[in-house]
Amino acid sequence: MIRKIKSLLIFSLLIFLLSCSTKSPMGAFRGIDIGLDPRTIGMQIDDGLMQKNLVARISLIEKKYFLDIQVEVLDGRIFLTGKVDEPEEKLKLTKMAWETKGVRTVLNAIEIRGKNEGFRQKAGDVLLTSQLRAAIIFNKSINSRNYTLETINKKIYIFGIAYSEEERAEVIKEAEEIHNVKEVIPSIYLVDDLSRNKL
Repeated sequence: MIRKIKSLLIFSLLIFLLSCSTKSPMGAFRGIDIGLDPRTIGMQIDDGLMQKNLVARISLIEKKYFLDIQVEVLDGRIFLTGKVDEPEEKLKLTKMAWETKGVRTVLNAIEIRGKNEGFRQKAGDVLLTSQLRAAIIFNKSINSRNYTLETINKKIYIFGIAYSEEERAEVIKEAEEIHNVKEVIPSIYLVDDLSRNKL
């Protein structure tokens, strides 16, 4: 009994720390502070509208998706993460993302929920995300506020903007060094890669 209470307290603390680290000001890409965001205000507004539009449409078809599916938009690129029960649901959500006005690409990292998945797996994923968040915060060569992190079944998904190729490599290296990570799946764009910066 004491062991379960101790595990629950540790899990609660991890959830609290994780939620503190991913808060962002209104109008910012989750994990990217407006003051540090290299996108123009127009790009931020366009991405924010696309994100809100898609989240609203997804939530209308099934209320559970509001909590189970995360949507990020960066420079017209839509990134989906989370878990669903059936493969058909993943396809339906991918189709909806492609139907969003202004979309350039859709990166789908939605996984099919395992039947044996439980509290221990979720707690392990939260721990891996927290470890990477801490590692990039303490790494002085990484602008940690420009990244959104998500771990699903020991696979870490990284989404964000790097100011240089060296910073992108450093973020991936930090993720790969975390014990028990099965795979690192980065979607990290360079500032110079953003479409409107090429005009």
